[in-house]
Amino acid sequence: MNHVIVAGGGWSGCAAALAAAKAGARVTLFERTDMLLGTGLVGGIFRNNGRFTAAEELMALGAGELFRVMDENARHKNVEFPGHRHASLYDVTKIEPAVRRLLLSRGIDLHFKNSAIDVVMAGKTITAVLAADGSVVRGDAVVDTTGTFGPMGNCLKYGNGCAMCILRCPAFGPRVSITRKAGIPERYGVKQDGTIGAMSGSCKLHKDSLSKEIAVELEEKGVAVIPLPAHLVKKTCLSQKACVQYALDAFAENLVLLDTGHAKLMTPFFQLDRLREVPGLENARFEDPYAGGMANSIRYMALAPRDNSLKVPGVDNLYCGGEKTGTVVGHTEAIVTGTLAGHNAVRGWLGREPLILPPHLAIGDFISFVGEQMKSDEGRSVRYTFAGAGYFARMKERGLYSVNPEEIREKTGSLGLTDVFACKLQ
Repeated sequence: MNHVIVAGGGWSGCAAALAAAKAGARVTLFERTDMLLGTGLVGGIFRNNGRFTAAEELMALGAGELFRVMDENARHKNVEFPGHRHASLYDVTKIEPAVRRLLLSRGIDLHFKNSAIDVVMAGKTITAVLAADGSVVRGDAVVDTTGTFGPMGNCLKYGNGCAMCILRCPAFGPRVSITRKAGIPERYGVKQDGTIGAMSGSCKLHKDSLSKEIAVELEEKGVAVIPLPAHLVKKTCLSQKACVQYALDAFAENLVLLDTGHAKLMTPFFQLDRLREVPGLENARFEDPYAGGMANSIRYMALAPRDNSLKVPGVDNLYCGGEKTGTVVGHTEAIVTGTLAGHNAVRGWLGREPLILPPHLAIGDFISFVGEQMKSDEGRSVRYTFAGAGYFARMKERGLYSVNPEEIREKTGSLGLTDVFACKLQ
């Protein structure tokens, strides 16, 4: 049995670990903090717009476990808010233990508060990973899902400073890129104005700090859209967002709140004293980041080169998922890339041809299209998501968008790919 090491326990790392385990590998996952899911701990949105299609495709491909956990822990389903249809919102207060139980049930060895901080190379092959506790763990393949945020210096240099967010760099240390440690140069994303990085697109308010009327509306509908007084409307912050699918005028002219357990506020930050001028938010308090009145985390600082199998060129046994694959946005996007990376890590060790998903599927088209775009500075100034903006338009133009699960299963079957991720490879 081969041994796959996954560096990073966000949604992408969890997906990679599950896929590798199902393919027959022994899996060790290193996570720098004390919890899985990373920004998924304060995210919560899935199945909105083209993400519905991507989730159903992955389920038809045999890797639907994480979406089933999301569905089981959803606070609201079939929610509509500006620019988005048929969204589901999972409960951020319950999702991490549920995912942890799933990974443990599959025999995945989880190491918390113990980053993968370096690699041992033999030529172009990673033979072992050095962990923060000093241990040296030998492996046959490595999946880098360490993300692209942090450390704190990047938030200071390219943003408004450390906002004390869920990533918790002061407590658990900075992100360490395994791709860079393997000697592979990385790239960074840019904003439309040419400055580096992008700011996380939302912050969270404590629901008990809202008026009773707003809290009840959130509980009943899952969404509250609150018009802003004219003097509080600022559209300039939209260009700073990583979550470009929410860079719509409606999100500048209104406060859009979603019920994910917290009240998810769909803007990168909002000055607290101005926020409290809005009727019903006189007592508003930020839940994440704590300094949500001034800043949020900066992303896209460490993009890995990769091919459409999500292998990193230049290293024989290194793969990547999540934001490492490009300037992508969202949990669904992290899960689909992590799944393919973890599966191909096992295929590579077995000497089998890598699985490259065809462009007839939204997932396959997304991975190949984003990969091509990452080759240019202009392409890295764009954000890619199934949920909106340019890529969702491409999905619709190419007939890749569907909300019919049976139709999606039939298409997957016609391509000979039904349950491809469910099959043990050894």
